[in-house]
Amino acid sequence: MVTLRDVAGHAGVSVSVVSRVLNSDPSIRIRPQTRERVLASARLLRYAPNSAGRSLRRSRTHLLALVVPDVTNATFTDLVNGVESRALDQDYSVLLASSPRMQPGSDGFTRLLSERLVDGVLLQKGDDAPAELVAQALGRPERTVMINSGPVPGVATVAIDDTAAGVLATRHLLELGHTVIGYVGGVRTSDTNDRRRAGVVQTLAEAGLTLAPAHQTSLGYTYRSARDAVRLLLSREPTPTALVVGNVNAGIGALTEAGQMGFDVPRDLSVVAIHDIWPAITCAPALTTIRLPMAALGSTAVDVLLAGLQTPDSRSRIIDDPAAELILRASTAPPGGS
Repeated sequence: MVTLRDVAGHAGVSVSVVSRVLNSDPSIRIRPQTRERVLASARLLRYAPNSAGRSLRRSRTHLLALVVPDVTNATFTDLVNGVESRALDQDYSVLLASSPRMQPGSDGFTRLLSERLVDGVLLQKGDDAPAELVAQALGRPERTVMINSGPVPGVATVAIDDTAAGVLATRHLLELGHTVIGYVGGVRTSDTNDRRRAGVVQTLAEAGLTLAPAHQTSLGYTYRSARDAVRLLLSREPTPTALVVGNVNAGIGALTEAGQMGFDVPRDLSVVAIHDIWPAITCAPALTTIRLPMAALGSTAVDVLLAGLQTPDSRSRIIDDPAAELILRASTAPPGGS
């Protein structure tokens, strides 16, 4: 393995000079030609710093943990890509974790920070975890950033504009001519569900309409729960001609159940779901969705976390650039249309 001494010998300078140049020491006084010769030698010899030794010296691991409720959920793919890309740009690696055993209050989560296994945590809490309990479980809130969950008192939060997503989905159905619109929501304790439903309610109200209690459910974002929800909604009078579904996984379940009940989508029922993942294209019919800036959410969360390690900041930030985008596919049409 190439060492600092090897680089120093190749560049014709001392080990101390090499170390200070490669660590961007602002107090070093050397000629620009010497600095460039050191950097060129390091590149030529493919010198890589000893990350373990550097971590000990700086009391940093250069590891971040991304904790999500379920790593198999395709809605997290772009989020993970955004986190990893920005972390690598900042010379950090990312540890990905999920399951209830890694949520706040668990032994696994506590060890991440108390034993200095990582420098900080990017956390999307489970929908059923109350914000107050999460806040109590975070021993080092300044080293945690909430991702699209919460807000949690005293903890920095980075979120997408869930309300705008609900607005965009509902506006699309109204523009097609639908007036009896239902909402398939997450569980009642879900923060994102509250915001997305608020967008639906707001947009209907602006059109002089209401979201009837009989036309909304709070069973969850899963494929199975959405099938149960759609069975309930489509058995009620008046029957909705369109549904906003709070999550794309649930949207796929909604399409399945509507077809099982004999409803033709989109002739009898239009469906638009929030989030966009590749399986939405493979549905029959392909599912109209609202694409959210998940990669930007991840990269911004890394920036907020790393800045907070220097200057703690518990503000909330909404990612609205790029804005939520309607991805028009075959599951929506005017009432009775195709």
